[in-house]
Amino acid sequence: MTTKIPTPENKTRLLSLDALRGFDMFWIIGGGTLIEVLAKLFPSGWLQPLASQMEHVPWIGFHFEDLIFPLFMFISGATIPIAILPKLERGTPKRELVIKVARRMLILIVLGIIYNGTLRNGFSNARYVSVLAQIGVSYFIASMILIYTKSLKTRLYWLIGILIGYAAVQLLIPLPGIGAGVLTPEGCVNGYIDRIFLPGRLAYGHDGMLPSQAYGIYDALGILSVLSASGVTLMGYFAGWVLLQKDSDPMSKVVRLGITGTGLVILALCISPFYPIIKNCWTTTYNLLTGGISFILIALFYLIIDVWEYKKWTFFFRVIGMNSIFIYLVVVGNLVNINYTTISFLGWIAKPLSENGGQLVLTLGDITLAWLLLYFMYRKNIFIKV
Repeated sequence: MTTKIPTPENKTRLLSLDALRGFDMFWIIGGGTLIEVLAKLFPSGWLQPLASQMEHVPWIGFHFEDLIFPLFMFISGATIPIAILPKLERGTPKRELVIKVARRMLILIVLGIIYNGTLRNGFSNARYVSVLAQIGVSYFIASMILIYTKSLKTRLYWLIGILIGYAAVQLLIPLPGIGAGVLTPEGCVNGYIDRIFLPGRLAYGHDGMLPSQAYGIYDALGILSVLSASGVTLMGYFAGWVLLQKDSDPMSKVVRLGITGTGLVILALCISPFYPIIKNCWTTTYNLLTGGISFILIALFYLIIDVWEYKKWTFFFRVIGMNSIFIYLVVVGNLVNINYTTISFLGWIAKPLSENGGQLVLTLGDITLAWLLLYFMYRKNIFIKV
């Protein structure tokens, strides 16, 4: 992991990418919990359906919560034209770029192992796959495709091949005693492959949630899921490519991104009655849906921030988005106990209140404390990159 010290307001940066990344991370560091607490305090009205979107669907279906992870991967892919392709054009050896992205992948895999508590628990009942590992491996796969191909058409063929090939594996390969195309926790080819080849603990059980066996029966971040997720990262690359086209006017970029996203969403919904949208085994329909929504969101953020130049409202999110990996490890990974610090300062206010009222105070405190930590780093020009 390296620490870079750039200028916070770099004019060559696409502020919309930082803001969208921060918007995405906001729901992880407490935004979702805030909505759920507000829904309990005010149990009638629009908050109830919104709160239901802050929980993962156990198996078939889709909630807003199921968008957060692939959206981050999509944004990661959108930075590839900025981070890698200009170096290729300047003549940087491909081997040097491969080493760089491979090192990034290995660092994220190790950080994911630490995040899972493997070192803390002495490798007992260890889970070796993680969100960070999936980001690293998928970024590596997408980068290899882009480094060793030259034309946009060839890269598009790779994306289509991943999406169709993965669907074929899930739907057409017969499993012993199960058959082909059985998209259940027990019958999906993902779990079958994970049980054979993936070391350590598998995180999910028969109910699609926490393991009902000691080592589970599949892992949502398993071997095939990582390969599938590289498709979302590749979709992000195409979005980033569109944004960086100097010969296209800004509004045409917005239209292209919006039409692409809408088309992908419609395609996913049309296929879903026959090939369901399932996050926990990363079906191709799930990739199409989340990739489509991500295209639409990046078009919207780019339109508002970089075209219309309404930027002041984005500062809150950009502070989060510019140190996303760091805050994920600190808040979600609990490397620093933000909640303990919040209780130490605000417990005297929260304790006399009702359970939900107290939880609201502490949730707001957690979000504020995490943001202030990131703001301190922003002011000091400290940005942790992998």
